[in-house]
Amino acid sequence: MSETAIVEKATRFLSALRHCQVLGMQVHAGNAQGLTLCLPYSQQIVGNPETGVIHGGAITTLMDTTCGISTVCVLPEFEICPTLDLRIDYMHPAEPLKDVFGFAECYRVTENVIFTRGYAYQDDPQQPIAHVVGTFMRMGKNARAGAPVTRDIQGGGA
Repeated sequence: MSETAIVEKATRFLSALRHCQVLGMQVHAGNAQGLTLCLPYSQQIVGNPETGVIHGGAITTLMDTTCGISTVCVLPEFEICPTLDLRIDYMHPAEPLKDVFGFAECYRVTENVIFTRGYAYQDDPQQPIAHVVGTFMRMGKNARAGAPVTRDIQGGGA
């Protein structure tokens, strides 16, 4: 898939997420290696009014969204892939008055789970604000948001 097609798919996906619209998130770049989103700095996401530092929840939202949407870089067709697990290690606070970028890549795709990793940064990707690792459940291309998930659990297995 071309970079243009990946960016277009990611932009459509992002535009369907109301909380991302409110935060002003935008697709910055995308290709077969991964996806970068931008979280613009604003007063609404400041966690400490005395310092102007962005709230960690906004960074978490950026990274969860970036990892989740990075699935469009590797899947041939759109699938709903909800977050199973997300781990974020914060390295240092974001600098006030600067946008934050989130990069994520899918490093393993199985029949049921997609494994992602990435980082948040401002000026230099080599100086990350946070590192992230996430797993996302593949529900298939025919899954719909809000539709019940049914699984055959006969036989006592989990």
